Amino acid sequence: MTDSTVRIDGSTLRLPGGVAVRFIRTLRLPEHGTHPLPPGLGEFPVRRVADHPDTVPEAWRARGGVMLPVYLREAMWLSFAGTTEPAALQVGVGKVCAVSGLPWSDRLSRDPQNYLVLPRQPWLDGINSGTGTVRQFVAVPLGLGATVEGQITGEETWGGVQLQTFPLNDRELAKWREQERRRAQRTRLLPPPGGAGPALMGAPPATGAVPAAPAAAPAGPQRAVAMGLGVGGSMRQEVYQDDRPPSDWAEQPAGRVFVHLVTPPEWRRITGEEPPPSPVDRAAYTRAGLPWFEYYDQDAQDLAPTDPLQSVKPVGDWLGDDHEPWQEPAPHQVQQLKDAPGAPVEDGEW
Repeated sequence: MTDSTVRIDGSTLRLPGGVAVRFIRTLRLPEHGTHPLPPGLGEFPVRRVADHPDTVPEAWRARGGVMLPVYLREAMWLSFAGTTEPAALQVGVGKVCAVSGLPWSDRLSRDPQNYLVLPRQPWLDGINSGTGTVRQFVAVPLGLGATVEGQITGEETWGGVQLQTFPLNDRELAKWREQERRRAQRTRLLPPPGGAGPALMGAPPATGAVPAAPAAAPAGPQRAVAMGLGVGGSMRQEVYQDDRPPSDWAEQPAGRVFVHLVTPPEWRRITGEEPPPSPVDRAAYTRAGLPWFEYYDQDAQDLAPTDPLQSVKPVGDWLGDDHEPWQEPAPHQVQQLKDAPGAPVEDGEW
């Protein structure tokens, strides 16, 4: 069946309930150590599968959804900036929950929690694999066993990314909207501030001038049609625990979408469009003095990782060591977002 409530707005997926999701290109982290949040380096282009029925695989036509191009071992993160109302968002990688490590479900669960709470969760860079940390999403072809799906289920059947959103139930949504109306009314009655404070960013900003990428494409096979997500390095990022009672959420999802990942050569063949250039060199980025980021929400509680996701190994165990040079950013390059630490589309059958 077709879910007409999921839309593409430029490179943004808009799901029911005001949920906005963008897929952001970024620097791949080293697979050892824990690092600050990498920058946004532009959005992945997103296209509807239904617009290319003669060139996509038959299985993709059955699943519907959207597709985006990604290089072997390229890293990404999901931005939720622009989400307008409270929502519970499930994120699957090969139909394995990126929050709980359990199989995909059409129901919300709290033990363990299998969803993100929006808009409190501003982004997600990887699987919830540690206390206060995640392991970065990194693209790999299906068939090697390197994906999260392959390591947890022993099979690589689905690949891609799956998104499903649940709104507040009617009673709680009406209550929230009334609270927002009153808050907006109070804000209009307040005198203007004496000066502009620091802007609260919905996500680490896409940086301007970026050092040019190497002329050669990333080494390794680029012929596989279907790609999935494995994991790379660890970074400091919390996945927030829901502080609402489970009864606040709707029992049925409002919308869902399957996101297919495709290699750049296959993107060119399927869509006739040129894919984005190969990822930027991270050492050149850091040498140029460009920013990395930290984010801390003093009012939120970190969600503990589950055993399945803690045991997922990085893609280097299958593809070999990461030989891209690493240069630790200087302290002044790491910018603090929000609180300072320590301070008071179309759907088918899947």
